[in-house]
Amino acid sequence: MTGYVRKLAVKAREAAVQLATLDGAARAALLESMADAVDAGRSDILVANAQDMERARGNGTSGAMLDRLQLGEARIDGIVQAIREVAALPDPVGEVTRTSTLDNGLQVDRVRIPLGLIAMIYEARPNVTADAAALCLRAGNAVLLRGGSEARESNIAIARCLHRALEEHGLPREAVALLEDTAREHVLELLQLSDLIDLAIPRGGERLIRFVAENARVPVIKHYKGVCHLYVDRAADPALALKLAIDGKLSRPGVCNALETMLVHADIAPGWLPGALAELQARGAEIRGDERTRGLFPQATEATPEDYDTEYLAPILTVKVVDSFEDAVAHIRRHTSDHTEVIATEDEEAARCFVQSVRSSAVMVNASSRFNDGGALGLGAEIGISTTRLHSYGPMGLEALTIERYVVRGTGQARHGDVSSKVT
Repeated sequence: MTGYVRKLAVKAREAAVQLATLDGAARAALLESMADAVDAGRSDILVANAQDMERARGNGTSGAMLDRLQLGEARIDGIVQAIREVAALPDPVGEVTRTSTLDNGLQVDRVRIPLGLIAMIYEARPNVTADAAALCLRAGNAVLLRGGSEARESNIAIARCLHRALEEHGLPREAVALLEDTAREHVLELLQLSDLIDLAIPRGGERLIRFVAENARVPVIKHYKGVCHLYVDRAADPALALKLAIDGKLSRPGVCNALETMLVHADIAPGWLPGALAELQARGAEIRGDERTRGLFPQATEATPEDYDTEYLAPILTVKVVDSFEDAVAHIRRHTSDHTEVIATEDEEAARCFVQSVRSSAVMVNASSRFNDGGALGLGAEIGISTTRLHSYGPMGLEALTIERYVVRGTGQARHGDVSSKVT
C-alpha cells in the first residue's frame, strides 16, 4: 500500500483549507452534530470496544493500559460531554491578540489562525479520537489520526460517527482522517510528510514519544512521561497534605498527572509521615522510601535510584525525606519530567519561591496534581500535555492549536519613500 498515508494526508490537507473558511458558529454546530452522532452510535462503539478489550486481555495487556482502553456508558457520556464543552468554548480563530498603529499610519495586528493539518499519534485511549477531532476542528484544523492497534475497532467506530456528522454538514470526511491500517511503516511514512503536516502530537508511553521524535521530519510536541512530585513543606497543613497525596496518587494511578514521588521536609516528617503513609498503604498504595522514610515507616520497601525517575502508572509512591526547601527543589529539578509539581504549605514565601524555582508545565500550590488537565483547567478536552517549550507548554486546548500571524493594514505606505514616479 505504497502512498496510502500520503493520499489520505493530501485529502486531509484539502479539507483543512475548507475548514479554515468556516466561521466559528458553523464549526460549533458541526461539533454539536458530532456529539449527537457519538451519543447515537454508542451501542456500536461499545461492541467495538468489547472486541478490543478481549483481544488486549488475550495479549496480556497491563492493568493501566486496559483502564485507558476500556469504554463504558459513563466514559462515552464523558466523550459526548467533552465535545459539547469544546463546541461551547470561545472561537480562537480570528482573535486579535495585539494591535498597534505605527507612526507611518500602518495598523499592525497579531491574529490567530489555524495551524492547518495536525497528525495525532496515540495509544490505547479511544476517547482521544473524539477529543482530538473536536479540538482540531473547533480551531479550524483538519486532523490525521493514527491510533494504536490495541484500540483499532473502537477508533473506527468513533470515527464513523464523526464522519456522519461531517457529511451532514457537507464537509469531507477526511477532515477527520483515520489510518485504519495501523502498520508501523505507515507511522514512519506519516512522519516524513513535511510538505503536508504542520504539527505532529504523539500521545502515549515514553517509547512511542521517543520513536516519533527521533523519526519525524515534521514539528513534534513531546510529552515523554509524567514524573510528578508533591513537596510537603515544613509549614504544610497536615490534613491538606494527606488529601493531596491520596488524590494525586490513588484517584487514578494510571494517568500522567498522578503523583510518583513525595518529598517531605524533615521538620514535619516525624509527626506526619508515619500516619500519612499508613493511610496511603491502607488505601492500596505500595510505599518505596529512602533510609529516613523507612526509619519512620518500616513497612516501606527500599527505593532505588531508578525509582525517582520512574512513571509507574500504578499505585506505587516513592517517598524521600529532605532537610530543606532547597533540597526539595534540587531533587525536583534533577528528576523532573517537566509535567506537574505540587507544594503543600501555609508559608506564602515558600509557595512563591517554589513557583519561581521549578520549571514544569504546571505548578500547583495546595492543589492536587490531578488538576493538570485541559478539562479541569477550563480548556475543554485537551489534545495532550506539552512538556516541550515551543509555542505551547502544558495542557493543549484550542489556543494551542492555532498560531499567531501579523496582519498589516495600510493606505499605500511604501517603506522606501515615494516610488510612484518610477512606475510606468
